[in-house]
Amino acid sequence: MIYAVVSSFASVFMLAKGYANAQIGMTLAAANILAVVLQPLTANLADRSQKIGAIGISGIMTVMMMVFTLGMFFFGGGSIALCTTFVLLIAWHTALQPMFNALTFKLEESGIPVNFGIARSVGSLAYSILVAILGTLVEHLGIMTLPMTSEITCCMLLISLILTKRIFDKAKAQRLASEDQKTGEERKPVSADQDPEETISLMEFIRRNKLFFVLNIGVVGLFFSNSVLNNYMVQIVTDVGGTSEDMGRILGVMAFLEIPTMVFFSRLKRKFSCQLLLKVAAVGFTAKIGLCWLAGSVGMLYVAQLFQLVSFALFLPGMVYFTGENMSPGEAVRGQALFTTMITITTIFSSLLGGWILDVSGAKTLTLISTLATAAGAVIIFAVVDRIRK
Repeated sequence: MIYAVVSSFASVFMLAKGYANAQIGMTLAAANILAVVLQPLTANLADRSQKIGAIGISGIMTVMMMVFTLGMFFFGGGSIALCTTFVLLIAWHTALQPMFNALTFKLEESGIPVNFGIARSVGSLAYSILVAILGTLVEHLGIMTLPMTSEITCCMLLISLILTKRIFDKAKAQRLASEDQKTGEERKPVSADQDPEETISLMEFIRRNKLFFVLNIGVVGLFFSNSVLNNYMVQIVTDVGGTSEDMGRILGVMAFLEIPTMVFFSRLKRKFSCQLLLKVAAVGFTAKIGLCWLAGSVGMLYVAQLFQLVSFALFLPGMVYFTGENMSPGEAVRGQALFTTMITITTIFSSLLGGWILDVSGAKTLTLISTLATAAGAVIIFAVVDRIRK
């Protein structure tokens, strides 16, 4: 839900505060670059710290986001201080997401079952509702509803983390007590880093998996349009006569349509190969941005979002399973990391280029270039995905 405020509505807030599109692009790019630095640091700290752990670090980062959000209330429009506030907010939020993924495994280790697909779907549902409401609030009450909403969602997250910590500690204590009772001796700590197959370096991974690396070049093309729509939807909507209220509703529809595909992905995977699902998703990405380019009205933009069912919602879990199925355990870890890195690189590149294109040529040129980039990515996916074998 915090993503809705600090990322999806970043352009809305910064445009209202007097920033140019190119400045917004540089801000978003800088935030993602900082996030790339923060992610391994926070993950390493969570792994090494026995006292704080993933839940504690997530709580600390949430409090820091609440402090950063105060800058949205006090710093003037067009200032470096407000720009820095957004960089820190987006970077901290981006770095926080992998912590929740790690938390999933921590909870399962303590005997607390977690259905990641359902949890992710509920997140999409909450986001879809929030962005739809935010669009209306911003249109009628002004942009200062955004920092207020950010503080409220951060408080909700902090409360949920506190409750999760209590459940986690209780479950962990019960599990350890049960194990000690069975063995009759103290349980020896097992390092989370122990793995039957050691991960390999990035360069060695690329050398062994050249086609998979080429596939990820295709990912850059596909996710270029995805990043453009996430970062610059308000400019695309206003270009066809819409408002921030329309933008919020469109983003809400987009997120809501992710839910059924993600919930039933395991069934789809049993009937169809991951290769086929990735191809369908590549076509879905291209069709969605292509319709956005052709759109002459807000209604057409709504129609374009129907392809979210078979684009992002299909490609994200499909790529995760495809990597796991076609690589050994050590290589799969590196493969997932490469996929995530490519998405981050795409976000940085599309943020910089997108803001500049908007200032120079407008939203139509941006969606046209995005369509061409996505189509090129789809061609690469089709060309190599069937040739990758374990």
